[in-house]
Amino acid sequence: MNKNFLKLAFLMLSALVYGQAGHVMQGVGAVNMSMGGAATAQPLDISGALQWNPAAISTFDSKILDFNFGLFYSSPELSSTGFEFNGSTGEQTGNMITGLTEDDRGVSPMPALAMVWGKEDSKHTFGLSAFGISGFGVTFPQQEFNFNPINNMQPFGFGRVESDYMLLQVGLAWAYEISETFSIGIQPTINYGALELAPSPLSSPDFTPPSGAPGDQMYPNSDKASALGFGAQFGVFYNSPSGIKLGASYKTGQSFGDLEFKNTYLDGSVAPDVSFNMDYPAILSFGVGYSKGDVDFAMDYRYVDYENTDGFAEKGWTQTGSVAGFGWKNINILSVGLQYKGIEKLPLRVGYTYSSNPIEDELAFFSIPATAVIANAFQLGFSYPITDNFMLNGVYHYGASDGKTEGPMLNPNYLSSTNPYGAIPESKVGYEMTTSMVMFGVSYTFKE
Repeated sequence: MNKNFLKLAFLMLSALVYGQAGHVMQGVGAVNMSMGGAATAQPLDISGALQWNPAAISTFDSKILDFNFGLFYSSPELSSTGFEFNGSTGEQTGNMITGLTEDDRGVSPMPALAMVWGKEDSKHTFGLSAFGISGFGVTFPQQEFNFNPINNMQPFGFGRVESDYMLLQVGLAWAYEISETFSIGIQPTINYGALELAPSPLSSPDFTPPSGAPGDQMYPNSDKASALGFGAQFGVFYNSPSGIKLGASYKTGQSFGDLEFKNTYLDGSVAPDVSFNMDYPAILSFGVGYSKGDVDFAMDYRYVDYENTDGFAEKGWTQTGSVAGFGWKNINILSVGLQYKGIEKLPLRVGYTYSSNPIEDELAFFSIPATAVIANAFQLGFSYPITDNFMLNGVYHYGASDGKTEGPMLNPNYLSSTNPYGAIPESKVGYEMTTSMVMFGVSYTFKE
């Protein structure tokens, strides 16, 4: 499987995926999303099982194809408090001003494709998946001078702030039933990631003569850089006759090659190329499920290890004024879902997801291109059998950040032994957002 094939698969499943727990998607597909992303011990569909616990696909005894497509909308807002400048001279007036910029990106597509091969008389089950599992992106337009300081034109601010990050993961899973109640699973994964930034804080700026003002340097825009990554996922699954289910999985960190950026300054001149390594964090998941009569319950806990992940562990400025990394801390995620099957041909599901915030207030400035942090997400979903083999699934999602993530504006010119990140006195930068999504999926079970 070469890089060109992955690029083709990436284009076929083209999606701008926005992370909701850090930059980790809370779920995959309409069924799993409607359960809040909980599937480690409750495999209601093949997409959720392949995403969170490869051992759980052992419950499927048929050949099943699952395709989902959703439309995702986010509405981040970027606010800041900073220096006011004289429009004629470009000098500071001594006043501080506050402004707000709304994102104008619009709706983004979210597809997912999965297939499982299982047989009732076999201990082996196989699966193949292609999911957009991660991403972030913002488009904050440049504002009129002194409207919102962070979006002032360079060098007085950053001007238009735009980012696009997408990660496609292809996995090949194998599950083996050790007994009627206990299974193990493994899933090697290969990933294709692409990142574009404007302006690019990963690049060294072209410094203008120091003015003592925030943003007295010009950062270039980057092209879209891509890289391949590799990893794996391991899982165990216990399905007791009493209806209690237990599961655990470990997704290793996905190790990527360097992103190689070509950069251009705003005046059209060529800026030096830059390399940046950004991996995907390791995720440890534990789940419990219970099925009895018309009710299926699921609860998952996940631990996401950002603090040992290249690109996220590093923080602060380099010696040349570029950003070393996001500086995110580890997060905890709780997913809960309930399915009720008491209405004929219309199973209904509700789900909730909670995520802690990986961004520390004092480092909020570094995550302006990646503001998609949702603390509380709510989902409502359903299924409807069109035929004995053909199932329609749907979900509606709404999420919101838990207030504003806010900290000081930072500038490498302000670095000192007592100011290690270059905080600008009296300044602030913050962001908050809501998200909504409608997704539909079709699941087809092939006849023997």
